[in-house]
Amino acid sequence: MSPILAGALQFLALFAALALAYRPLGDHMARVYSSEKHLRVEKWIYRGIGADPNTEMRWTAYLRGVLAFSAVSVLFLYLLQRLQGSLPGSLGFTSIDPDQAFNTAASFVANTNWQSYYGEQAMGHVVQTGGLAVQNFVSAAVGIAVAVALVRGFARTRTGELGNFWADLVRGVVRILIPIAVVGALVLVACGAIQNFSGIHSVGQFMGGSQQWNGGAVASQEAIKELGTNGGGYFNANSAHPFENPNGFTNLFEVFLILVIPFALTRTFGRMVGSLRQGYAILATMATIWVAFTALMMWTEFHHHGPAFDLAGGAMEGKENRFGIGGSSIFAVATTLTSTGAVDSFHSSYTGLGGGITMLGMQLGEIAPGGTGSGLYGMLIMALIAVFIAGLMVGRTPEYLGKKIGTREIKLAACYILITPALVLVFTSLSMALPTPKNSMLNGGAHGFSEILYAFTSGANNNGSAFAGLSADTNWFNTTIGLAMLLGRFLPMVFVLALAGSLGEQKPIPATAGTLRTEKPLFTGLLVGTVLIVTGLTYFPALALGPLAEGLAS
Repeated sequence: MSPILAGALQFLALFAALALAYRPLGDHMARVYSSEKHLRVEKWIYRGIGADPNTEMRWTAYLRGVLAFSAVSVLFLYLLQRLQGSLPGSLGFTSIDPDQAFNTAASFVANTNWQSYYGEQAMGHVVQTGGLAVQNFVSAAVGIAVAVALVRGFARTRTGELGNFWADLVRGVVRILIPIAVVGALVLVACGAIQNFSGIHSVGQFMGGSQQWNGGAVASQEAIKELGTNGGGYFNANSAHPFENPNGFTNLFEVFLILVIPFALTRTFGRMVGSLRQGYAILATMATIWVAFTALMMWTEFHHHGPAFDLAGGAMEGKENRFGIGGSSIFAVATTLTSTGAVDSFHSSYTGLGGGITMLGMQLGEIAPGGTGSGLYGMLIMALIAVFIAGLMVGRTPEYLGKKIGTREIKLAACYILITPALVLVFTSLSMALPTPKNSMLNGGAHGFSEILYAFTSGANNNGSAFAGLSADTNWFNTTIGLAMLLGRFLPMVFVLALAGSLGEQKPIPATAGTLRTEKPLFTGLLVGTVLIVTGLTYFPALALGPLAEGLAS
């Protein structure tokens, strides 16, 4: 079987698995966030944190809950790392330095999982399981909760109440993430991923000396890192490491975990707003971009550029033989079109255009299908922009799902779109202008610029993957990328929740003959174009200096 055919068959198998899970999972999540009943374990949690799950919140109260919970999480994770040397199960590792502890705490709470350290050489069992793995669950649940609050803003009328953050958070963890993650971990263990609490041990001879590895609860963390679109790996090689991702089947299964909730949330959206066809329109937009990016990535990486590529069957540098070009391309696109920092190959070793595709996927806002929750609310923001553009074309007041899109709504949507590019471009320009940060680049020229551009694109968009070669464990990059991750996560949430509150207070507008049919294929095409033009062109000058210049020169 040719590598190209193998890659195509893997993609078709993944597509079929996602299609089978779409309806049951989407309907289940709609029931979870619409139910008025509480499970017994949920009642215990509410009692423990002192929350009343039946109290409805306006957007300001909902936002306070999000920010307060996340601030406490950052502080807890920071202190856990700083005290690691005094904790049991630390495997002899010392406490994490302040700047790196801040960066890691910000990273995992912001659902970014950027790592400027070697996981197997820095973090013990307590920090990994009690700190990082816990944040993989709750940060994903926060993203889903904010998306559900926005959906309620569309679905409700004449009320500013968006539900209860604490109830949405707990339900997301207990009823959605934990059950699927348990099944996912069992599948990974059955296929060869490790799951233990062993210490550091020798696994043989390497370069004249013994090679040391430590064990860990790898399979359980691998499952939730993918399912929650987190991405932080137990090992520095991340999902390229055989302990985390043993074979071709687990590779495809992990991609399935990455994509299943973001895609299924479009059906949840359709259920909650009372129109499945609206959910299908959003799904079609996401799927169109995802399929196009995957096909383009495969073409780029399989395209031969010389004898070495001919012998390898394509651009195999930086890729694992057990996954091949097809599996690696599928994984790379899935991680960068979602807020997942996991990698099974090294993006810096892709062709110039291939590396540009991974960057562009993040720069679109990671909305195809995006992160758990963040992908849905990001795409809904783009839907409002598309409706506004269509309204300008025909001279009609824009409407979406029976809600008028006025000046306030467009200002909030515009702020949402502008905040992340501003963070990426400002921090990148500062890093290139100052003398010290450039010393962290391994390469010069266009590829060196791409290393820094990728780092801040990844951080501000809460992705977490990186171009290998950038020495990011410095005071400058730990601090600035940490700030980019926090601002890139929580400032957009402010605008999303404010928009949800504004929409929920409106009364519905009846559809007329002039109303734009947002469930039709025409709107899907308009939305795809809006995503590519409004967000994609924002980064074009920066991309032209980095991956485009490198790709055209090769």
